[in-house]
Amino acid sequence: MFKIIVTENYDELSEKAFEVMKEVITSKSNPVLGLATGSSPIGLYQNMIKDHQENGTSYKNVVTFNLDEYIGLKRDHSQTYWTFMHENLFNGLDIPEENVHVPVGDSADIQAECEKYEEAMKNFEVDIQLLGIGANGHIGFNEPGTSFDTLTHTVVLKEKTRQDNARFFDPLGEEVPTEAITMGIATIMKAKKILLVANGKNKADAVYAMIKGPVTEDCPASVLQNHPDVTVIVDRGAASKL
Repeated sequence: MFKIIVTENYDELSEKAFEVMKEVITSKSNPVLGLATGSSPIGLYQNMIKDHQENGTSYKNVVTFNLDEYIGLKRDHSQTYWTFMHENLFNGLDIPEENVHVPVGDSADIQAECEKYEEAMKNFEVDIQLLGIGANGHIGFNEPGTSFDTLTHTVVLKEKTRQDNARFFDPLGEEVPTEAITMGIATIMKAKKILLVANGKNKADAVYAMIKGPVTEDCPASVLQNHPDVTVIVDRGAASKL
């Protein structure tokens, strides 16, 4: 079931997303957050840091699980999602490092890492899972065609996805990794609540297919129609085809 909030701009989107996130964080003594990378959540993360610094909202008892990570990059590489999360969120909070979970993309045994990550999540119930959405309807790195039954697994990145991310690697003179670890769609759907944020007209087709289209693996995000508690926050551009 979707609750849809349409905002005038990105700043308002980020503020509304923060309101939803803070309600979960302050309503439980040990909240578990599923987190995402990308440009869409950055404003939300900035609001979380500001709230922590100005209002003292504590993250000492918060546990986090991130959606995905590139395979083949050392953890401290500037473009890993581990680095992204620390630079854009964790370094500005009082969350203990041992409470932070991001897949290890340079593990010597990637399959074992997938199984270990999925097993770790079994000990927790994710209170809120934050998602973005790709222009092709992907969530996490679950590209079109991914089975709705998947758990944490490895994926070969679509060329379009690699092209979209090339701008981060070109200045380094490096190629975008070809594979990633991602939570599976079934893993994502276990969360009690889902918060999806999207901005820009380039996301309008995907947002429409997610909400109004058939539930199909051709649009992985459409599976969210089967979840009981989904809040979708979009700006005018992303909502333009609804």
